[in-house]
Amino acid sequence: MVCAMTAGNSIPADANELYLYEQPAGEGHYTKGGRLKKGFYESELTRLQEELVKLQYWVVEKGLRVAVVFEGRGSAGKGGVIKRITERTSARIVRVAALPKPTEREQGQWYFQRYVSHLPAAGEIVLFDRSWYNRSNVEWVMGFCTEQEHREFLRSCPEFERMLVRSGIKLIKYWFSVSYEEQERRFASRNEEPLKRWKLSEMDLEEHRQYVRYSMAKDTTFQFTDIEQSPWFVVPSDEKRRARLNCISHLLSQFEYEDMTPGPVDIPAKEDIPYERPPFKEQTFVPQLY
Repeated sequence: MVCAMTAGNSIPADANELYLYEQPAGEGHYTKGGRLKKGFYESELTRLQEELVKLQYWVVEKGLRVAVVFEGRGSAGKGGVIKRITERTSARIVRVAALPKPTEREQGQWYFQRYVSHLPAAGEIVLFDRSWYNRSNVEWVMGFCTEQEHREFLRSCPEFERMLVRSGIKLIKYWFSVSYEEQERRFASRNEEPLKRWKLSEMDLEEHRQYVRYSMAKDTTFQFTDIEQSPWFVVPSDEKRRARLNCISHLLSQFEYEDMTPGPVDIPAKEDIPYERPPFKEQTFVPQLY
């Protein structure tokens, strides 16, 4: 499978990010429209999730420290791929860092300080659902930071990341890229379903209105922070199924891991000791409605 982005980093005239998907010849895993079939997607996802379990054992065995940054526009699919990564892995090994709005105290700290405490220790993988790149994207577009703070971030961020890499942290950065039309469609879908409407905030609506400025912010961010030690990997995400499989398979490809999955264990029988339990009627049970 080949996913190619339009050449160059410049913003197209219509402020859209367009992608060309090439369907592999002779494969029966795609619809006539070129989209992944559900059955193939689910079988591939299961296979990749099994590999993620093997990877987590390898990370623990080797004491690796892995930080994965997920960035992109609202509704681009960051949360969806993070959910699939963590679905079968251990929360003690693979954990998610999704920081809320900074407190008044945190606003007075060194900008990167609140993120440092969430970095991985030995044997951990941390998935950043948005990260320090809030400064050069959301904060800059929405006017939540000054121009001086923005410039300082662009200057400091590459050095910060080089320092992380030198310290032994494996830093991987993904940018989920969604077109204006697909973002509009996803927002409309959320708006139509009451159970999904909580996903549609005022910030999301304002971000959609300022789509072009977000393109400018992304391009500027890449110009300064797409460095050799921790390059950006772009994930075209107009088709969620492809985006998830492509991202997870690429993540796995960043490690030369071996299968450290432990074999079956002997489950011990119950220890037989004299004990009389109190009557169940003394306990309060939830109503048996089902």
